[in-house]
Amino acid sequence: MFHLAQGLYNNWTRKEQYSILILGLDNAGKTTFLETCKKEYNMTSKDLNKITPTVGQNVATIPVDNNKRLLKFWDVGGQETLRAMWSEYYSQCHGIIFVVDSCNSLRLDECSETLRSIVMDEDIESVPILMLANKQDKPERMEVQDIKEIFNKIAEHLSARDSRVLPVSALTGEGVKDAIDWMVIRVQRNKKIDLQFIDDTKDDHKMCYIINIIKDSITDRSIS
Repeated sequence: MFHLAQGLYNNWTRKEQYSILILGLDNAGKTTFLETCKKEYNMTSKDLNKITPTVGQNVATIPVDNNKRLLKFWDVGGQETLRAMWSEYYSQCHGIIFVVDSCNSLRLDECSETLRSIVMDEDIESVPILMLANKQDKPERMEVQDIKEIFNKIAEHLSARDSRVLPVSALTGEGVKDAIDWMVIRVQRNKKIDLQFIDDTKDDHKMCYIINIIKDSITDRSIS
């Protein structure tokens, strides 16, 4: 009985986990952003000079907010042939980071249409979307305001959903921490958020009075 009670208590006190999709066209810097995120939070990361185009997905779970919560990032390949699989992730995600190559003005229309297709999908209703104007360290970059104009044309479809455009350099790390902080706040505020725990337990419906009893049981056991 004690082991059951302790197991339930441990499960209840596990950290909240939020699934975040990292999307964008190929060569936008999605994987570089993910690896820099890992580095910002003192995790082992890849050499940025050795990153290759993603075929499939890269996954990393990063503890944030003083280790109180976990962000599980899904970096999905951005080649045109791979974008059809993005929608398979929508129903399970809590936030979307859309990375834009600020140095490639020739693909802005393609970028805009791709983002529009994401926004219009009913499975991401109420999901916060953060658009990152990446490669802001490059002299040939577009101004953030120019990228915002693209995003604003699509924003009318977002209703009350949280959204924002932020400048970053995934290569140097500038703005990366601010982007993560913004997303952490938004996913917690999202009223329709579906909390997940480390072991993806779905049958976790426990009444508060049961937890109190479990806590008392564990405390009594520890004293004895």
